[in-house]
Amino acid sequence: MGTLACMLAEHGLRVTGSDTGAYPPMSDQLARAGIPVLEGFRPEHVLDTPPDLVVIGNAIKRDNPEARATVEAGLPYASMPDAIRTFFIAGRHSVVIAGTHGKTTTTSLVGWILSHAGRDPGLLVGGVAHNFGRSYQLGRGEHFVIEGDEYDTAYFEKTPKFLHYAPRTVLFTSCEFDHGDIYGSLDEIKQAFRALVSTLPEDGRLVAATHYPDVAEVASESNAPVESYGTDASSYWRSSNVRVEADATHFEIWRGDTRLGELELPLFGRHNVENAVGATAVCTGLGLSFEEIARAAREFKGIRRRQEVRGEARGMLVVDDFAHHPTAVRETISALRARFPNHSLWAIFEPRTNTSRRRTFESAYADALQAADHVLLAGVYNAAQIPEAERMRPEVVVSALAARGVDAHLCPEVDDIIAHLIAHRSGRDVALMMSNGDFGGIFDRLLTRLRDLPEEKC
Repeated sequence: MGTLACMLAEHGLRVTGSDTGAYPPMSDQLARAGIPVLEGFRPEHVLDTPPDLVVIGNAIKRDNPEARATVEAGLPYASMPDAIRTFFIAGRHSVVIAGTHGKTTTTSLVGWILSHAGRDPGLLVGGVAHNFGRSYQLGRGEHFVIEGDEYDTAYFEKTPKFLHYAPRTVLFTSCEFDHGDIYGSLDEIKQAFRALVSTLPEDGRLVAATHYPDVAEVASESNAPVESYGTDASSYWRSSNVRVEADATHFEIWRGDTRLGELELPLFGRHNVENAVGATAVCTGLGLSFEEIARAAREFKGIRRRQEVRGEARGMLVVDDFAHHPTAVRETISALRARFPNHSLWAIFEPRTNTSRRRTFESAYADALQAADHVLLAGVYNAAQIPEAERMRPEVVVSALAARGVDAHLCPEVDDIIAHLIAHRSGRDVALMMSNGDFGGIFDRLLTRLRDLPEEKC
């Protein structure tokens, strides 16, 4: 919603909005765009100066005071996806990046490659891309690249957002259970992706990570041609000879039996190699040469909150990552292992999403976190919102890890986490903070505490 607000403002429209507790990086982006954010939700926000259109986000419920006032006053309103399609996608080649994991990075990478090659695409991504300095680009080119979210559209339309984006090209990264607040099973998730695939025209294109069985099952129902990609030898688009160096990952790209060349990507982890293979497949299909793709990949700077180094003090490197699904947690830990092989790795996790705050993945989190040297689990965010019988039990995850010999502790509050890190640091540590929120400002608070330590305690 924040990104859409900025896009509409740049499009020449006057935009205001309402929210509670906006925080960086989106609050900074809104401020730079000159968009006032009204605190809280009140009828007068829409009634005092009635807008031409009210865009209602999917976090808003039917009884929201502003939503109710909008409907009762007969003001025109739309969902976020419909506004995006109407104002920015219509008349362009829509490239939708969808899947449980990797959407944000891959969307940004595809957008950057097209931009670097002079194609000037439109872009909307669910994070701040460092190459763009923000989460969107209007662009004047033929293509519009968008992160396709399977979450629901609005309280008045309970369908996945990505069904509104009229794709001609879809990149399908992965398919796992998530969003436990709106999906009851993996089968329901797959049905949502089937609906997306069915929107592709016969002359469209589906690039899919079909080495994942559930992706292959969904992709098999596509009316459009399907091209597989991955890091495995069976994929049509694939990587080989991966090597990790200090500042980048290097690997070869193959299309069928043809070696296209080597990519240098300043990102780390098997999942990012796979993301780059998928981006290469998509961009080749959009008319770019491998040389154009390789030149852009070398200059890709990644995404805010994806393995982002927030600072270093007293021998502790503080890394911020958005990982919240067990698979993302596992892959992020693996990536940092490869990137910092000589450091002690701390995995600090906050159960904050609607799914992670439930018991669905308790055992999966233990499996995902066990590769770290040390694990600290925060308390469940806004625990009272989840019924106790359904609520994730961090102490159960900690016990499971301890039974496997992992140094694991429950630290309910941010201050507890900071105190534990300071007391038990080795002097050559990576503190990986994983949360989909601001985690109580832990990044700056930890770095400040470390810098304030007396020299003799270092």
